[in-house]
Amino acid sequence: MITVIGEALIDLVGDDQGVFRAKPGGAPFNVAIGLARLGVPTALLARLSQDSFGAQLRAHLADNGVSTRYAVTASEPTTLAFVFLDPHGSPRFEFYCNGTADWQWTAQELPDPFPDEVTAVHTGSLALALEPGAGVLEKRLAREHDRGTVTISLDPNVRPHLQPDRDAARDRVEAQLGSAHLVKVSADDLGYLYPGTAPADVVHRWCERGPALVVVTLGADGAFAMGPAQPRVDVTAPVVPVVDAVGAGDAFSAALLAGLHDNDLLAALRQPHPPTLPEDTLRGLLTRAGTAAALTCTRPGADPPRADELADVIL
Repeated sequence: MITVIGEALIDLVGDDQGVFRAKPGGAPFNVAIGLARLGVPTALLARLSQDSFGAQLRAHLADNGVSTRYAVTASEPTTLAFVFLDPHGSPRFEFYCNGTADWQWTAQELPDPFPDEVTAVHTGSLALALEPGAGVLEKRLAREHDRGTVTISLDPNVRPHLQPDRDAARDRVEAQLGSAHLVKVSADDLGYLYPGTAPADVVHRWCERGPALVVVTLGADGAFAMGPAQPRVDVTAPVVPVVDAVGAGDAFSAALLAGLHDNDLLAALRQPHPPTLPEDTLRGLLTRAGTAAALTCTRPGADPPRADELADVIL
């Protein structure tokens, strides 16, 4: 089982008439949905509110086969994110998150250690950026990394208006790299954290901090991956009609993790000396992940593809 840790919130997606529709969201939540739709046993470790939006989130998880066995029932309200789309479908988020459920983690709410069924943990985004919960999660992940029994995947998914101190955000992400075996990051994130620095130069530095594999998504320009012992592999992105890009990066993360899971490669990433993946294998994983992201862009909101949809477009 892959367990995803992080926020589960409500996206209020606006249209050109000023009407907002409430949809389940949050980057970790979207990754959990994407994994389950691709046939991977998945659990979400989130703080789910007891309010009506919390019930909507729980129902969506259940409908998609995501386990909530590790979820925490929270008394605080659900976080809200208003989503505004530009003419190209790129989202801008405004969060209402003061005192909401997602950031109030305590050490007692986290399994320690994770049960044997948990082979990998994926996390990141605001859950690892906003206090008081971020520090609690960081300590827990560092301890699990030291145990060496669970593969840890990280997506920083930086939100500049909630992390306006660029230096502090960069220092925090760099510290978290030491607990990660796999990192997926967008070029936009790197552009904010390291303005004027080429993504490949940043990745070279990140690889010295611990991850076995770092994957950078480049939007319409595709993606590339590299590691301390892994030669760089580049892929292009499929050309599709874009409705919006909400959840595209999360769909990429889910498909990448699912591909590693299906090929029994997750455990290899946490070995003291991870093996070099064959170029064709890594290229196939990146292509599949990019296709999942592209399919998500063809429909409104965070709506990652199912396994049969992905199989239909991958030869």
